[in-house]
Amino acid sequence: MNKVLPSEYYKLLEEIQAVDFVLVELTLYLDTHPQDYDAIEQFNLFSKQSKELKVKFEKKFGPLMQYGRSYSNYPWDWDNTPWPWQV
Repeated sequence: MNKVLPSEYYKLLEEIQAVDFVLVELTLYLDTHPQDYDAIEQFNLFSKQSKELKVKFEKKFGPLMQYGRSYSNYPWDWDNTPWPWQV
């Protein structure tokens, strides 16, 4: 049985994916340009934004990651599908 998810679920998940993609790209850039102050500032800004988006998502829709990387609501909600990688 497929669970019907609100459009906000997909919107927040897409925002998280976009911000995390920027973080991957900035990481690769900073590996070769470790003295670029502006890039480090951008990395820190996007890192903060990523954490905030993930907290917002998890409060509304449950954990994004397992094994202690995300908190669980009560009752245990890790088994509430779909998981983010299934959508």
